[in-house]
Amino acid sequence: MSETRFRAADGAMLAYRDQGEGLPLLCLPGLTRAMGDFDYLIPHLPPIRLIRIDYRGRGASDWTGAATYTVDQESRDALALLDHLGVAKAAILGTSRGGLIGMVLGAVARDRILGLCLNDVGPEIARDGLTRIFDYVGRNPAGKTHQGYAERLSRTPGFVGVPMSRWLTEAQRLSIETPEGLRIPYDPALRESFLKAFEGPPVDLWPLFDGLQGLPLALIRGANSDLLTDDTAQKMQARRPDMLFTQVPDRAHIPFLDEPESLILIQAFLEALA
Repeated sequence: MSETRFRAADGAMLAYRDQGEGLPLLCLPGLTRAMGDFDYLIPHLPPIRLIRIDYRGRGASDWTGAATYTVDQESRDALALLDHLGVAKAAILGTSRGGLIGMVLGAVARDRILGLCLNDVGPEIARDGLTRIFDYVGRNPAGKTHQGYAERLSRTPGFVGVPMSRWLTEAQRLSIETPEGLRIPYDPALRESFLKAFEGPPVDLWPLFDGLQGLPLALIRGANSDLLTDDTAQKMQARRPDMLFTQVPDRAHIPFLDEPESLILIQAFLEALA
């Protein structure tokens, strides 16, 4: 299925896919990722209207410069997509950065949100996880082939029992083979934007999380995650005892979402919204 594009308020052309009918579920990927991140999940979903977006600078969307690669701008773009599609309200499934965008949308556009499912992210982001992301964001992977990259990905700490075929798919999704070597499939200027946030003063995101009170909420955590600690997940549960929660064994940041634990929770989340 090919992407469609729409024009954002500043003229940027942003790629999206809109498929199916029923409950609208807006899927928001991670920092350097694109809408293909949810391909593993799609075969397991019940009949719904699945909406996905490539953030500006990623995937098939226009590159618009480091200053525009922010959670605030990406939140506005997500709302613009819903407006473009005529969707008054949607549930959100947010992976990592996508979950942060979901929390922002819960604060600035609560009337548009049916509920939020967070994939391995919360209002406290562990410094170790941010440091690991800092090490690779905006940089081309070493090597020249997807196969070699897949072999390196298979040694990612915290992931156990993942077949090499899955790592090869990930390598193909996260890089482009060229005669000069592997290249990232997004604007390298994303590093500049991430660095500015990484080196800036810490931001208290708990008010965003607390502002979700009354909205259906779910959380998936990779049991070996270095971005969302077990302590933070417990704090989230304490503040929202009604939050659906699962931990996915043998997964770090981020679960692929087709693990049995992920699928059971996502199904329960969608049923709670129906």
